Amino acid sequence: MTNLTFEWQIDEFMIYCQSKQLRPKTMQSYEQALRLFARWCEEERHIEAVDKVKEADIRHYLKDVQQRGKYTVYVSDKKKQTNCPERRRDFRQAVSPGTINNYIRNLKVFFNWLDESFVLQKNPMKNVKQFKNKHKPKEFLSDESFRKLITSLDKSYFSEHRDFAMIVLLFDTGMRVGECSRLLISDLDLYGHKIFLREEETKGRKDRVVYFSPKTERVLRRWLQYKDRYLETEYVFPSRRDGSPVAVTGFESNFTRYLNRFGIKEKVSPHCLRNNFAKRCLMNGMDIFTLSKILGHSSVTVTEEAYLDLTDEDFCMRYQSFSPMAKI
Repeated sequence: MTNLTFEWQIDEFMIYCQSKQLRPKTMQSYEQALRLFARWCEEERHIEAVDKVKEADIRHYLKDVQQRGKYTVYVSDKKKQTNCPERRRDFRQAVSPGTINNYIRNLKVFFNWLDESFVLQKNPMKNVKQFKNKHKPKEFLSDESFRKLITSLDKSYFSEHRDFAMIVLLFDTGMRVGECSRLLISDLDLYGHKIFLREEETKGRKDRVVYFSPKTERVLRRWLQYKDRYLETEYVFPSRRDGSPVAVTGFESNFTRYLNRFGIKEKVSPHCLRNNFAKRCLMNGMDIFTLSKILGHSSVTVTEEAYLDLTDEDFCMRYQSFSPMAKI
Protein backbone atom coordinates (compact mmCIF):
# COMPACT_ATOMS: atom_id res chain seq x y z
CA MET A 1 0.00 0.00 0.00
CA THR A 2 1.30 3.47 -0.89
CA ASN A 3 2.47 5.62 2.01
CA LEU A 4 0.25 8.72 1.87
CA THR A 5 1.86 10.82 4.59
CA PHE A 6 3.02 14.31 3.63
CA GLU A 7 6.62 13.55 4.58
CA TRP A 8 6.77 10.46 2.36
CA GLN A 9 5.04 12.05 -0.64
CA ILE A 10 7.07 15.27 -0.48
CA ASP A 11 10.27 13.22 -0.46
CA GLU A 12 9.04 11.24 -3.47
CA PHE A 13 8.08 14.45 -5.26
CA MET A 14 11.52 15.95 -4.67
CA ILE A 15 13.13 12.79 -6.11
CA TYR A 16 10.88 13.24 -9.15
CA CYS A 17 12.04 16.89 -9.43
CA GLN A 18 15.65 15.74 -9.31
CA SER A 19 15.00 13.26 -12.11
CA LYS A 20 13.61 16.16 -14.18
CA GLN A 21 16.86 18.07 -13.50
CA LEU A 22 15.06 21.12 -12.15
CA ARG A 23 17.12 24.03 -10.90
CA PRO A 24 18.15 23.89 -7.22
CA LYS A 25 16.42 27.24 -6.67
CA THR A 26 13.16 25.86 -8.10
CA MET A 27 13.41 22.72 -5.98
CA GLN A 28 14.07 24.76 -2.83
CA SER A 29 10.99 26.85 -3.57
CA TYR A 30 8.86 23.71 -3.98
CA GLU A 31 10.18 22.01 -0.85
CA GLN A 32 9.85 25.05 1.40
CA ALA A 33 6.26 25.74 0.27
CA LEU A 34 5.25 22.10 0.68
CA ARG A 35 6.86 21.64 4.10
CA LEU A 36 5.18 24.80 5.36
CA PHE A 37 1.81 23.63 4.11
CA ALA A 38 2.31 20.14 5.56
CA ARG A 39 3.06 21.55 9.02
CA TRP A 40 0.03 23.84 8.88
CA CYS A 41 -2.22 20.91 7.89
CA GLU A 42 -0.95 18.84 10.80
CA GLU A 43 -1.19 21.61 13.42
CA GLU A 44 -4.32 23.45 12.28
CA ARG A 45 -6.42 20.74 10.60
CA HIS A 46 -4.91 17.53 12.07
CA ILE A 47 -4.28 16.21 8.55
CA GLU A 48 -1.25 13.99 8.02
CA ALA A 49 -2.11 12.31 4.70
CA VAL A 50 -2.15 14.03 1.31
CA ASP A 51 -5.38 12.33 0.19
CA LYS A 52 -7.27 13.90 3.10
CA VAL A 53 -6.67 17.48 1.94
CA LYS A 54 -9.79 19.21 0.62
CA GLU A 55 -10.18 22.37 -1.42
CA ALA A 56 -11.53 24.11 1.69
CA ASP A 57 -8.29 23.31 3.55
CA ILE A 58 -6.27 24.96 0.78
CA ARG A 59 -8.40 28.09 0.89
CA HIS A 60 -8.24 28.30 4.69
CA TYR A 61 -4.45 27.96 4.52
CA LEU A 62 -4.10 30.80 2.01
CA LYS A 63 -6.41 33.01 4.07
CA ASP A 64 -4.48 32.16 7.24
CA VAL A 65 -1.14 33.08 5.64
CA GLN A 66 -2.59 36.43 4.54
CA GLN A 67 -3.98 37.21 7.99
CA ARG A 68 -0.88 36.15 9.92
CA GLY A 69 1.55 38.10 7.75
CA LYS A 70 5.22 37.59 6.93
CA TYR A 71 7.49 35.21 8.85
CA THR A 72 4.74 33.74 11.03
CA VAL A 73 4.83 30.18 9.66
CA TYR A 74 7.97 28.03 9.82
CA VAL A 75 8.84 24.49 8.81
CA SER A 76 10.21 23.78 12.29
CA ASP A 77 10.58 25.49 15.68
CA LYS A 78 14.37 25.30 15.29
CA LYS A 79 14.15 27.25 12.02
CA LYS A 80 12.01 29.89 13.74
CA GLN A 81 14.49 30.29 16.60
CA THR A 82 17.40 30.60 14.16
CA ASN A 83 15.76 33.28 12.00
CA CYS A 84 14.40 35.40 14.92
CA PRO A 85 11.41 36.71 12.90
CA GLU A 86 10.37 39.18 15.62
CA ARG A 87 13.50 41.20 14.88
CA ARG A 88 12.59 41.74 11.24
CA ARG A 89 11.26 45.16 10.29
CA ASP A 90 8.59 43.59 8.08
CA PHE A 91 7.49 40.97 10.63
CA ARG A 92 3.72 40.37 10.31
CA GLN A 93 3.42 42.76 7.38
CA ALA A 94 0.98 41.74 4.64
CA VAL A 95 2.09 38.94 2.35
CA SER A 96 1.97 40.17 -1.26
CA PRO A 97 -0.37 38.60 -3.85
CA GLY A 98 2.75 37.63 -5.80
CA THR A 99 4.05 35.56 -2.87
CA ILE A 100 0.64 33.93 -2.36
CA ASN A 101 0.56 33.09 -6.07
CA ASN A 102 3.94 31.39 -5.72
CA TYR A 103 2.49 29.22 -2.95
CA ILE A 104 -0.53 28.41 -5.12
CA ARG A 105 1.70 27.56 -8.08
CA ASN A 106 3.92 25.26 -6.01
CA LEU A 107 0.98 23.50 -4.36
CA LYS A 108 -0.68 23.05 -7.75
CA VAL A 109 2.43 21.39 -9.21
CA PHE A 110 2.60 19.02 -6.23
CA PHE A 111 -1.07 18.03 -6.22
CA ASN A 112 -1.14 17.70 -10.00
CA TRP A 113 1.79 15.27 -9.68
CA LEU A 114 -0.10 13.32 -7.01
CA ASP A 115 -3.18 13.27 -9.24
CA GLU A 116 -1.21 12.01 -12.23
CA SER A 117 0.32 9.34 -9.98
CA PHE A 118 -3.21 8.10 -9.09
CA VAL A 119 -2.70 8.94 -5.42
CA LEU A 120 -5.76 11.21 -5.16
CA GLN A 121 -9.44 10.58 -5.70
CA LYS A 122 -9.97 14.30 -6.23
CA ASN A 123 -7.41 17.04 -6.82
CA PRO A 124 -8.04 19.80 -4.20
CA MET A 125 -6.14 22.36 -6.29
CA LYS A 126 -8.27 21.90 -9.41
CA ASN A 127 -10.49 24.94 -8.79
CA VAL A 128 -8.01 27.12 -6.88
CA LYS A 129 -7.07 30.11 -9.02
CA GLN A 130 -4.26 32.59 -8.57
CA PHE A 131 -4.96 35.94 -6.93
CA LYS A 132 -5.25 39.08 -9.00
CA ASN A 133 -1.91 40.82 -8.81
CA LYS A 134 -1.53 44.44 -9.86
CA HIS A 135 1.24 44.70 -12.43
CA LYS A 136 4.29 46.64 -11.28
CA PRO A 137 6.55 48.36 -13.82
CA LYS A 138 9.94 46.71 -14.20
CA GLU A 139 12.92 48.14 -12.37
CA PHE A 140 14.73 50.72 -14.44
CA LEU A 141 18.04 52.54 -14.07
CA SER A 142 18.32 55.95 -15.73
CA ASP A 143 21.15 56.84 -18.12
CA GLU A 144 22.58 59.22 -15.54
CA SER A 145 22.55 56.61 -12.75
CA PHE A 146 24.05 53.92 -14.98
CA ARG A 147 26.91 56.22 -16.04
CA LYS A 148 27.51 57.19 -12.42
CA LEU A 149 27.62 53.53 -11.41
CA ILE A 150 30.14 52.34 -13.98
CA THR A 151 32.38 55.40 -13.83
CA SER A 152 32.63 55.36 -10.02
CA LEU A 153 33.86 51.79 -9.62
CA ASP A 154 37.55 51.49 -8.73
CA LYS A 155 38.98 49.07 -11.30
CA SER A 156 42.29 48.81 -9.44
CA TYR A 157 40.49 46.40 -7.09
CA PHE A 158 39.91 42.87 -8.43
CA SER A 159 36.30 42.60 -7.24
CA GLU A 160 35.26 46.01 -8.52
CA HIS A 161 36.93 45.52 -11.91
CA ARG A 162 35.16 42.16 -12.20
CA ASP A 163 31.81 43.63 -11.16
CA PHE A 164 32.28 46.56 -13.56
CA ALA A 165 32.75 44.13 -16.47
CA MET A 166 29.75 42.06 -15.34
CA ILE A 167 27.50 45.11 -15.07
CA VAL A 168 28.45 46.30 -18.56
CA LEU A 169 27.96 42.81 -20.03
CA LEU A 170 24.59 42.29 -18.33
CA PHE A 171 23.42 45.70 -19.53
CA ASP A 172 24.50 45.01 -23.12
CA THR A 173 23.32 41.38 -23.50
CA GLY A 174 20.21 40.92 -21.33
CA MET A 175 21.67 37.82 -19.68
CA ARG A 176 20.46 36.69 -16.28
CA VAL A 177 22.96 37.21 -13.46
CA GLY A 178 23.29 33.46 -12.90
CA GLU A 179 24.06 32.86 -16.59
CA CYS A 180 26.70 35.58 -16.58
CA SER A 181 28.38 34.46 -13.34
CA ARG A 182 29.06 30.95 -14.69
CA LEU A 183 30.47 31.92 -18.09
CA LEU A 184 33.56 30.08 -19.28
CA ILE A 185 36.31 31.61 -21.41
CA SER A 186 35.38 29.09 -24.12
CA ASP A 187 31.84 30.52 -24.23
CA LEU A 188 33.12 33.88 -25.50
CA ASP A 189 33.57 34.82 -29.14
CA LEU A 190 35.24 38.21 -28.81
CA TYR A 191 35.80 38.61 -32.54
CA GLY A 192 32.22 37.67 -33.43
CA HIS A 193 30.80 39.75 -30.56
CA LYS A 194 28.65 36.92 -29.22
CA ILE A 195 28.40 34.52 -26.28
CA PHE A 196 27.21 30.92 -26.34
CA LEU A 197 25.06 30.10 -23.31
CA ARG A 198 25.10 26.39 -22.53
CA GLU A 199 21.77 24.65 -21.87
CA GLU A 200 22.87 23.46 -18.43
CA GLU A 201 23.28 27.10 -17.36
CA THR A 202 20.12 28.64 -18.83
CA LYS A 203 16.75 28.85 -17.10
CA GLY A 204 14.91 27.26 -20.02
CA ARG A 205 17.44 24.40 -20.41
CA LYS A 206 18.11 25.40 -24.01
CA ASP A 207 21.27 26.65 -25.68
CA ARG A 208 21.10 30.23 -26.85
CA VAL A 209 23.33 33.01 -28.14
CA VAL A 210 23.53 36.62 -26.93
CA TYR A 211 25.43 39.47 -28.53
CA PHE A 212 27.47 42.46 -27.41
CA SER A 213 28.90 45.65 -28.90
CA PRO A 214 32.51 46.60 -29.75
CA LYS A 215 32.48 48.85 -26.66
CA THR A 216 31.74 45.85 -24.48
CA GLU A 217 34.40 43.82 -26.30
CA ARG A 218 37.02 46.34 -25.16
CA VAL A 219 35.75 46.13 -21.57
CA LEU A 220 35.94 42.33 -21.66
CA ARG A 221 39.45 42.25 -23.13
CA ARG A 222 40.78 44.61 -20.48
CA TRP A 223 39.12 42.60 -17.73
CA LEU A 224 40.45 39.27 -19.00
CA GLN A 225 43.98 40.66 -19.19
CA TYR A 226 43.64 41.96 -15.62
CA LYS A 227 42.16 38.67 -14.33
CA ASP A 228 44.87 36.53 -15.95
CA ARG A 229 47.58 38.44 -14.07
CA TYR A 230 46.23 37.15 -10.75
CA LEU A 231 44.30 33.94 -11.41
CA GLU A 232 44.38 30.87 -13.63
CA THR A 233 40.77 29.84 -14.07
CA GLU A 234 38.41 28.85 -16.85
CA TYR A 235 35.69 31.15 -15.50
CA VAL A 236 35.25 34.65 -16.92
CA PHE A 237 34.07 36.15 -13.61
CA PRO A 238 35.76 34.26 -10.77
CA SER A 239 36.06 34.79 -7.05
CA ARG A 240 39.49 36.14 -6.14
CA ARG A 241 39.65 33.63 -3.29
CA ASP A 242 39.69 30.33 -5.19
CA GLY A 243 38.90 30.98 -8.87
CA SER A 244 35.40 29.51 -8.67
CA PRO A 245 32.54 31.42 -10.32
CA VAL A 246 31.44 34.49 -8.39
CA ALA A 247 28.38 33.76 -6.26
CA VAL A 248 25.18 35.44 -7.43
CA THR A 249 24.37 36.49 -3.86
CA GLY A 250 27.83 38.03 -3.53
CA PHE A 251 27.41 40.05 -6.72
CA GLU A 252 23.93 41.17 -5.63
CA SER A 253 25.29 42.37 -2.28
CA ASN A 254 28.11 44.26 -4.00
CA PHE A 255 25.64 45.86 -6.41
CA THR A 256 23.47 47.19 -3.57
CA ARG A 257 26.55 48.45 -1.76
CA TYR A 258 27.70 50.33 -4.88
CA LEU A 259 24.33 52.05 -5.26
CA ASN A 260 24.45 53.24 -1.66
CA ARG A 261 28.10 54.28 -1.85
CA PHE A 262 27.64 56.35 -4.99
CA GLY A 263 24.39 57.97 -3.85
CA ILE A 264 22.25 56.39 -6.57
CA LYS A 265 18.64 56.85 -5.48
CA GLU A 266 16.96 54.09 -7.48
CA LYS A 267 16.26 51.05 -5.32
CA VAL A 268 17.00 48.36 -7.87
CA SER A 269 18.50 44.88 -8.02
CA PRO A 270 21.01 43.53 -10.58
CA HIS A 271 18.06 42.05 -12.48
CA CYS A 272 17.18 45.62 -13.46
CA LEU A 273 20.09 45.44 -15.94
CA ARG A 274 18.18 42.76 -17.86
CA ASN A 275 15.04 44.90 -17.67
CA ASN A 276 17.02 47.90 -18.92
CA PHE A 277 18.32 45.87 -21.85
CA ALA A 278 14.81 44.75 -22.85
CA LYS A 279 13.19 48.16 -22.56
CA ARG A 280 15.98 49.96 -24.39
CA CYS A 281 15.92 47.38 -27.22
CA LEU A 282 12.18 47.96 -27.64
CA MET A 283 12.66 51.72 -27.55
CA ASN A 284 15.38 51.46 -30.20
CA GLY A 285 13.10 49.55 -32.56
CA MET A 286 13.97 45.87 -31.99
CA ASP A 287 11.06 43.59 -32.87
CA ILE A 288 9.51 41.52 -30.08
CA PHE A 289 10.42 38.17 -31.69
CA THR A 290 14.14 38.97 -31.80
CA LEU A 291 14.06 40.27 -28.23
CA SER A 292 12.26 37.16 -27.03
CA LYS A 293 14.90 34.88 -28.59
CA ILE A 294 17.78 36.84 -27.08
CA LEU A 295 16.18 36.88 -23.62
CA GLY A 296 15.57 33.13 -23.78
CA HIS A 297 11.82 33.29 -23.17
CA SER A 298 9.67 30.28 -23.99
CA SER A 299 7.36 32.40 -26.17
CA VAL A 300 6.79 35.92 -27.44
CA THR A 301 3.78 36.12 -25.11
CA VAL A 302 6.06 35.84 -22.08
CA THR A 303 8.15 38.74 -23.40
CA GLU A 304 5.07 40.88 -24.08
CA GLU A 305 3.68 40.31 -20.59
CA ALA A 306 7.03 41.02 -18.96
CA TYR A 307 8.28 44.03 -20.86
CA LEU A 308 5.49 45.91 -22.62
CA ASP A 309 4.96 48.29 -19.70
CA LEU A 310 6.25 51.37 -21.49
CA THR A 311 5.06 54.76 -20.24
CA ASP A 312 3.42 57.56 -22.25
CA GLU A 313 6.77 59.35 -22.18
CA ASP A 314 8.46 56.25 -23.63
CA PHE A 315 5.93 56.06 -26.45
CA CYS A 316 6.36 59.77 -27.15
CA MET A 317 10.12 59.38 -27.46
CA ARG A 318 9.72 56.28 -29.63
CA TYR A 319 7.21 58.05 -31.86
CA GLN A 320 9.66 60.82 -32.76
CA SER A 321 11.77 58.41 -34.81
CA PHE A 322 8.69 57.35 -36.82
CA SER A 323 6.91 60.68 -37.27
CA PRO A 324 5.71 61.03 -40.91
CA MET A 325 6.23 64.79 -40.87
CA ALA A 326 9.73 64.46 -39.43
CA LYS A 327 10.65 62.18 -42.36
CA ILE A 328 9.52 64.60 -45.07
